[in-house]
Amino acid sequence: MSPLEVAAVLFGLVNVTLVVRRSIWNYPFGLAMVALYGWLFLGEKLYSDALLQIFFFAVQLYGWLNWLKSRADAGEVRVVLLSKGAWRAALIACVIASGLWGLLMHSVTDAHYPWWDGSVAMISVAAQLLQSRRYLQSWYLWIAADVIAIPLFALKGIWATAGLYGVFLILCLFGLAEWRKALR
Repeated sequence: MSPLEVAAVLFGLVNVTLVVRRSIWNYPFGLAMVALYGWLFLGEKLYSDALLQIFFFAVQLYGWLNWLKSRADAGEVRVVLLSKGAWRAALIACVIASGLWGLLMHSVTDAHYPWWDGSVAMISVAAQLLQSRRYLQSWYLWIAADVIAIPLFALKGIWATAGLYGVFLILCLFGLAEWRKALR
């Protein structure tokens, strides 16, 4: 376990804990986490996840601005629901994007596990976009991404990251419950 991985894990834990609480202060920690993970995943030849961190950096900035405009009186962000049609479209888009991205990574890189890694990446993209817009359904996608990512990271031997995603999975379950309460 490298110091880089340890730092990324610590920033990640703080980031997701603050997201569960709907605190806008999750964003500085999220920016630090994704910057460190971009470097780590590049070294592990998990190119989809490395590129994903660049996307996450930009979406973290977007989310921060969106959340600033959407706070309730107590300071937490308001939660909203995606329509059934839009949710269905998001799920279909995840499947198609995962297949296309996996094919691209398989065809043009020496990526390890391009389809598996690509699925984690594309589901995470959708989850981050939905979370930046404060949609409750983002938690379902984060749960799916974590379930898929944990064995991938374990197989690659980046154990602290696999463990972090295990903790993320637990936090996602809490986040889903908390955001459901906030929606009511």
